[in-house]
Amino acid sequence: MKIAIIGSGISGMTCAHLLQQDHHVTLLEQNDYLGGHTATNQLEIEGKSYAVDSGFIVFNDRTYPLFNKLLAKLGIQAQPTEMSFSVVNPELGLQYNGHNLNTLFAQRSNLFKPHFYKFISEILRFNKLAKQAVDAEPSLSVGQFLAEHGFSTMFQENYLLPMGAAIWSSTLNAINQFPMQFFARFFVNHGLLDVTNRPQWYVIPGGSKQYIKPLLAGLEGNIHLNAPVHKVQRSEQGVTIDYGDAQQWQGDAVVFACHSDQALAILGEQATPQEQDILGKLKYQPNEVILHTDQRLLPSIDRARASWNYLLPPTKERGDRLASVTYDMNRLQGLDDAPQFCVTLNPLQAIDEDKIIKRFNYMHPIFSIEGHQAQQQREQISGHNHSYFCGAYWHNGFHEDGVRSAVEVCRQFGVEL
Repeated sequence: MKIAIIGSGISGMTCAHLLQQDHHVTLLEQNDYLGGHTATNQLEIEGKSYAVDSGFIVFNDRTYPLFNKLLAKLGIQAQPTEMSFSVVNPELGLQYNGHNLNTLFAQRSNLFKPHFYKFISEILRFNKLAKQAVDAEPSLSVGQFLAEHGFSTMFQENYLLPMGAAIWSSTLNAINQFPMQFFARFFVNHGLLDVTNRPQWYVIPGGSKQYIKPLLAGLEGNIHLNAPVHKVQRSEQGVTIDYGDAQQWQGDAVVFACHSDQALAILGEQATPQEQDILGKLKYQPNEVILHTDQRLLPSIDRARASWNYLLPPTKERGDRLASVTYDMNRLQGLDDAPQFCVTLNPLQAIDEDKIIKRFNYMHPIFSIEGHQAQQQREQISGHNHSYFCGAYWHNGFHEDGVRSAVEVCRQFGVEL
């Protein structure tokens, strides 16, 4: 079959890699680069070269089975890393890093504060209750669950909601709207409810982009960059796509490996009522991302510095401000003997302009009970009208989910990973 794939993020690239075994594949990408959120920046500083990721960074050995299988097939080795999480609350003067006891009590004064021990006991109580919530009613939200079990504002705003907001690049209020069942299953699967027996996390040596070239090997002549899709027309005979500068493709099927809102925009009036309804409930939001070397964005106490560092905004702005997280890239990517590279998502404080290397804008899916229901209806639109839909937004929003959704589409064409 002649198949066009729109979008070269992990889903589109995985589809292209697998489908080219049995089909004629054309990959269309609106940007001048491949990879989507797989973004490695090659930096030259004082005569030394560094590869620093600013999008997809980490994966683990437990909840990324398909992505690990893909890397093994491509012969790419993984490098172990530390996944730790800190919270800084300037209003409370609180800094802690949950990695171990030494970092948890990064502020030694907390050793003598009863309310900090109560805070820790609530974390343990939540871990126990959340394990039982994997079978919660689909209509139960995280906020309802927390209220039902009487969790304190201290626990919610200084632990659970920031962690969720950091994971999904979201707001505290949006995390409260997440389906508790979805939230609990994710936390269970990722070992986030266990003090020990957590998965080992990894990065790709030399930056995440290292897998792109081998993944798309053999497709070089069928990849079109700077090729935004303007129109997709579907008929009984097949699909016609207008893209780029007055170029046209005709074939048997189209795979929308772009975001849900992008797929709807491309289809326009051609979208069926089911496509409009289902894709319309799967929403995205923008996040500002800055690659820089300003250490002031990390916790001021060294022991409190983690791989992911969450900064809480003032109380009055807290619920609706997008997560402000600074990733310690040296810690994550094992960059020894290097300047302190940071990637900050939605900065709350000014970053020294002289230390800013690059700015980005990334779109991330928003999860809701309505969206969770829409995810279950994918088969109503994928595989109909010569059209297929994949993307991390169909599952949990991560790299593994992008691969998983692509594998599910490829299976409809009789191809397996």
